[in-house]
Amino acid sequence: MEDQNSGSVPERIKLNVGGKLFETTLSTLRTGGPDSLLAALSNRAAHDTVPVFIDRDPDIFSALLYLLRSNHLPSTALRRFTKQELADEASYYGIESQLKSALLPVPLTGIDASIVSTIKPAADGIVSTFTTCDADGSVWISHGGQISVYDWNLTHSCTVRTHLDYITGICRVRPDIAAVASDVVSGLHFYNFSNSRHVGSAEWTDPDDPRIYKARVAAIADSAESIYASYDCYHRENSVLVIDKSTLKISSEIGRQPGSSSKSVVPTKLKYVENIGVVFGSAVTSGAFGYSGYIRLWDPRSKTVVWETNEPGSGRSSRFGDPFADVDVELEGSSIFKVCSKSGDLGMADLRNLSEDPWVYLKDNNPSLRNMGGGGDGVVHCYRKQVFVGREGGLEVWRRADESEESTVSEGSYRRNYVDKEEDSKRGVIRRIEGGRDRLFVTRENVEGIEVWQSSNLSGAISVL
Repeated sequence: MEDQNSGSVPERIKLNVGGKLFETTLSTLRTGGPDSLLAALSNRAAHDTVPVFIDRDPDIFSALLYLLRSNHLPSTALRRFTKQELADEASYYGIESQLKSALLPVPLTGIDASIVSTIKPAADGIVSTFTTCDADGSVWISHGGQISVYDWNLTHSCTVRTHLDYITGICRVRPDIAAVASDVVSGLHFYNFSNSRHVGSAEWTDPDDPRIYKARVAAIADSAESIYASYDCYHRENSVLVIDKSTLKISSEIGRQPGSSSKSVVPTKLKYVENIGVVFGSAVTSGAFGYSGYIRLWDPRSKTVVWETNEPGSGRSSRFGDPFADVDVELEGSSIFKVCSKSGDLGMADLRNLSEDPWVYLKDNNPSLRNMGGGGDGVVHCYRKQVFVGREGGLEVWRRADESEESTVSEGSYRRNYVDKEEDSKRGVIRRIEGGRDRLFVTRENVEGIEVWQSSNLSGAISVL
């Protein structure tokens, strides 16, 4: 340390936080960033022989000082303080970004994930649907006619009461705006969460066809500039409509069809595949003769179907009578995955090399994992180049055995593992799986709340058992 009498600034400084004296360095305080309160205080304290007094909790400050020194929290921090207490103090000092970096989960690996908490809205705890934001780690939950927002820290931010009694579809289309839909009320509706106000609706109408009336929305997806929504009329005419994000108005129609058969019912799942510029849509129906459905890819520019498959009618169903029960598209790897309704087999198709029958059916060589049961209630979700499959109450993950992008996909290209323990699977049938910011969110039939799964090396994990 240089001598203060020589005219230079001393490196070591003292702070009095809540009556407790701390001694640290200017460089440590300034790691909070030039706009933080600590950086401003360090400039003052460096020229003052009397420690600067800060009327805040000294114990939490100690944990935050440790964070500035090491880029992570002390191991006891999450046992002594709640995440909200840490977030409030970090906000006061202006070091929210450092705390966020320390609290966000490590990269999600399905084989060592575990439940760390359960999000339960205060009212109407049965979750009807939800959406996640991979960019900031937040989750927006619909329960009854309300939507509750939980931030990156999974702390409740706000709850908005909509005009709908029950919400079956939600998509975050702007930082503060959600598109919401109900299977009993027509139209797609937009709510601004910064002021809790309804800011618009998009109804499907056709002046030349009076049958297009009171169409309900079955699925929602979005891209950087557009929102895609599948509308279904009471007489079964349906279509995928494109809505401009800037105006929240319908701009075009890309997939109109009569819904009189399983090959033309309304799509109940939509995704925009950015790297190839297509809209992915699928529908599955179940009846006395089993499952049937289709997968379809639309080019939103030409408004045409560029590829489709129907089951029964092609592929797996024509060979084995085993159509899919659920399907999802992996956006990072440009692949489609389906879980077959009878065998439970997992099929994979390369979006860049589609044909009449593009499916490769994955097999695991581990004899203890070969017979996993049927897939009639199967749910499949792709996230972080992993494929998560829910069968009844059980949760499993498939990962590439060879991470090389050039490797050819074959029956043995993926390895399967259990994600959950036996007691986890007894909580109920899995109905929805979504990934967001290296977390996995799971809902179960008639079970309140959303399970939050993270990789197991986080400190402070809270058991829900």
